[in-house]
Amino acid sequence: MSLRELARVVQTSEVTVRRDVRALEAEGLLDRRHGGAVLPGGFTRESGFPQKSHLATAEKTAIADLAAGLVEEGEAIVVGAGTTTQELARRLARVPGLTVVTNSLLVAQALAHANRVEVVMTGGTLRGSNYALVGSGAEQSLQGLRVSKAFLSGSGLTAERGLSTSNMLSASVDRALVQAAAEVVVLADHTKLGTDTMFQTVPTDLITRLVTDEPPGHDDRAATELQALADQGVQIAVTGANGSPGGDQVPPARRPQLPGPRRGNPLRSASVLSDQPPPSERARVADLRRR
Repeated sequence: MSLRELARVVQTSEVTVRRDVRALEAEGLLDRRHGGAVLPGGFTRESGFPQKSHLATAEKTAIADLAAGLVEEGEAIVVGAGTTTQELARRLARVPGLTVVTNSLLVAQALAHANRVEVVMTGGTLRGSNYALVGSGAEQSLQGLRVSKAFLSGSGLTAERGLSTSNMLSASVDRALVQAAAEVVVLADHTKLGTDTMFQTVPTDLITRLVTDEPPGHDDRAATELQALADQGVQIAVTGANGSPGGDQVPPARRPQLPGPRRGNPLRSASVLSDQPPPSERARVADLRRR
């Protein structure tokens, strides 16, 4: 849970929360993470959907708004399970001619009444904690699939190992989703930056873009992780201050240089797309380069 969220819940300042978190860590009652805290043994634990749905809600909303701008009319994409991808799906309902392949019941539910969007569910066994289909049935149904982009979230993201999650079955399906896509877009709020969990899902060299929110000013480690990811060729898109979707740049002192596209030939559902990014993306990148 992020320090910002803790301060909001207990109605006190982040300075007070940070001090209390240090004291609780000294007593072995929790483990500190970059910009937040988890229960002891957080390397192997995974929160269920009810807990995750109330964490960093403003940040997830802004990330979803920004990520939705990467999706074009007529594309075929895959969307993984998670509360952030669920927010993305709610925005994709307005994209005509879209085909969405997913293993998430929450993503499918968000698009169920979108008349202009075709939803394709994988097979598999239902994992109730995050309403996702996992197992060999899900993985086999993705074999031979090819789409333009994969949108994934996870439990942690580092420059060293990439995206990771705490559950082996979820990780295996996410890897299959990655294999089906020409580009991989990771959606992760700042509390996940610098956090490493048990099972790697997407190595850093396969991540095309990261969409995240701006880390708090005191969270130097998250900013350092962003720079390290950019140095490895990941394109970084950052929402505006306080979780607003208005911008995709980090403060000048910590702004990473955005590389060019790393994976080519994204596909439409029926034809090959141009190698150029969508106009909204080109405008954002051009603005960053001028700065």
